[in-house]
Amino acid sequence: MSLNTLFFGVYPYICLTVFVIGSWIRYDNEQYTWKTDSSMLLSKDNMLLASNLFHVGILMLFLGHFAGMVLPHGLWVALGVSDLAHQWLAIWAGLIFGTACLVGGVMLWRRRMFNPRIRKNSRRADIFVLSWLLLTLILGLLTIPFSIGHANKGDPSVMLALGEWVRSILVLNPKPELMAQADPIFRAHIFFGLTVFLIFPFTRLVHILTAPFNYAVRAYQIVRTKRPVKSSI
Repeated sequence: MSLNTLFFGVYPYICLTVFVIGSWIRYDNEQYTWKTDSSMLLSKDNMLLASNLFHVGILMLFLGHFAGMVLPHGLWVALGVSDLAHQWLAIWAGLIFGTACLVGGVMLWRRRMFNPRIRKNSRRADIFVLSWLLLTLILGLLTIPFSIGHANKGDPSVMLALGEWVRSILVLNPKPELMAQADPIFRAHIFFGLTVFLIFPFTRLVHILTAPFNYAVRAYQIVRTKRPVKSSI
């Protein structure tokens, strides 16, 4: 078995299997640990800006990857979006939201590493997963110059091959040979991205699966103080 087949034909299923079964087992047996472990109460310095940049950026990157690599290629063609237009759209979206995510992520990493209160209350898994996400993000941003080079030559073949490879994995008909034509930086980025699914069940990332999307429309919570209220009479 070649390394290409191992990394892009077998490894994706290892990661996805651990992701699904590991998350299921943790939710069933360790729900108390299924939380964000927010550190905002310990220090609010630049937290709002950093958190918003990071979370909005990573959410938009996820949606962009889903739209560009999971949705059928024929859907984009039917919408009148040419392959080159699709590639330029991916380049600009990746650059904008990737930069926002990187700025926010670096701020969060610096806060977790150098704020004494945050560092003292951080687990090794917290530092590891944030560092891994940042490395994955940096590798993704490093693919942009290569994508621009392909687009300037009018050659969207690598983008199309990456999308076809992702869809082949999802339909259980892996085509690792498609990755052979991709530049090494793309393969490195995908390997790091796949590994995020592998470590997902063992980190605080699990809170993504039960994000409170109804937060903005839910009823107000009534909070009462324990201190006696002085009478105005």
